[in-house]
Amino acid sequence: MPLVGQKAPDFKMLTTTNLEKLNHEVSLADYKGKWLVLFFWPMDFTFVCPTEITAISDRAQEFFDLDAEILGVSVDSVYVHRAWIETPRDKNGIGQVNYPLASDITKQVARDYDVLIEEKGVALRGLFIIDPEGILRYQVVHDLNVGRSVDETLRVLEALQSGGLCPADWKPGQKTL
Repeated sequence: MPLVGQKAPDFKMLTTTNLEKLNHEVSLADYKGKWLVLFFWPMDFTFVCPTEITAISDRAQEFFDLDAEILGVSVDSVYVHRAWIETPRDKNGIGQVNYPLASDITKQVARDYDVLIEEKGVALRGLFIIDPEGILRYQVVHDLNVGRSVDETLRVLEALQSGGLCPADWKPGQKTL
């Protein structure tokens, strides 16, 4: 089980970075020197999942402006991811997204991050923020029925980057303790 303050579990997964060839592999080491927002969803072509993926995609530049990369992960193949990307939003697809989707087809990464529901073969809605040295700094896991907040993820990322003690309900621009 990954623990905040410890080294994040390593991974290697194929992604949709090259949508034509689907041969681009990423590992945790590829994000060294950058913040990483790594998040899992249960499956493509479902109901809550596209709302999260498109919400993050629509605000991806805010993460990039904070020197953070985004990597979305499900247990679907990169081929299913590509089909979902190529399906318009109004047809239960997600359209073009502004970050890669990774395939955890073996389910090992979901296991390593302790978000896999073994009996269902899908991941919970886990979100992890990993610092530039590969240390896990934040994790939140939601039930399958509840989507995550992009505003809260950005707030926590900025709080972690502030280097200070951030009180409850701290917002970027406010003083730290």
